[in-house]
Amino acid sequence: MKVLAVIPARGGSKGVPGKNIKELGGKPLVAHAIECAVQSNCVSKIVLSTDDEKIAAIGKQYDIDVLNRPAHLAEDNSNVVETVEHIIKEYDEDFDLIVLLQPTSPLRTYVDLNNIVNLLIDRTEIDGIISVVPMNDIHPARMYNLMENDELTPLIGIGENVRRQDLKPVFYRNGCFYAVRTKAFVSQKNFMVEKKLAYVMDPDWLVNIDTIRDFKLATLLYEDWKKEIINN
Repeated sequence: MKVLAVIPARGGSKGVPGKNIKELGGKPLVAHAIECAVQSNCVSKIVLSTDDEKIAAIGKQYDIDVLNRPAHLAEDNSNVVETVEHIIKEYDEDFDLIVLLQPTSPLRTYVDLNNIVNLLIDRTEIDGIISVVPMNDIHPARMYNLMENDELTPLIGIGENVRRQDLKPVFYRNGCFYAVRTKAFVSQKNFMVEKKLAYVMDPDWLVNIDTIRDFKLATLLYEDWKKEIINN
């Protein structure tokens, strides 16, 4: 089983300037994604896609493949699917699986990555696995559409007055892992393929870094996460 791990890390970021090289726990954010892939025994090739020399230099320190990302794929509205398609075209190798490791969701380990790859090996009828966390407090039953004159209408028709403990859990993509069979990715041009499974992770460590506030939250969580997950 040939597994391609893709780490997309462009240089530009409006929410957190220099985000991918900003240090979390004493190492650049992108390094956390790289180490997750490097430590896995299931990954055949790791490709860091970037348009930034500083990010590229970090990748080279880990002796992984660094692919220069064209400018049109490194804009604010660029689609990561097109970035992965660019990698597939450049390498022209027959990978069975593609795993996307976004630097913005750093609280994950190679154990999770190995589990996901092995799930796809075992479950041949499934084309993809997405990491998710259960959401209780932030629930569609607590959400509204804002109408004219600031009138609120429930986003969904049920559950507005139900206690949090009695709400049926919903699940949120935490950004840590998107794994897909290459054939399904190529045909559907998406990581959110039709036949997919959830890989449920701990909501206590949910962090997806898009803003300064997110980064501050990640900094607060990191040491506790490391003590509980990494050191145990």
